[in-house]
Amino acid sequence: MSNYKLLYITCGSKNEAINLGKLIVKNKLAACTNIFSNINSIFNWNNKVSQSKETILVGKTQKKNITKIIKFIESRHSYDCPCILFFDIEKGNKKFLSWIRKNS
Repeated sequence: MSNYKLLYITCGSKNEAINLGKLIVKNKLAACTNIFSNINSIFNWNNKVSQSKETILVGKTQKKNITKIIKFIESRHSYDCPCILFFDIEKGNKKFLSWIRKNS
């Protein structure tokens, strides 16, 4: 398992993603965040297939921050069951990975 992680969160609005992204970086839970807005999401919720516009928040962080990020996002997110996922960063620019380590 890699020490470096890519964080993936879906948000109900661009403003929510921006606010959460800023807070995550300010609190050194991630070195940086990126926002992809106007995403079409199709999902099953309460036994009904639904569709909505969402915004995706991506961040670069470390394994040590996973539990803190989950609690942090759950306490501030507008969704009852927010999507908070982590993916291993297996390889990358060594200088960039070092920057992640120093800033998260």
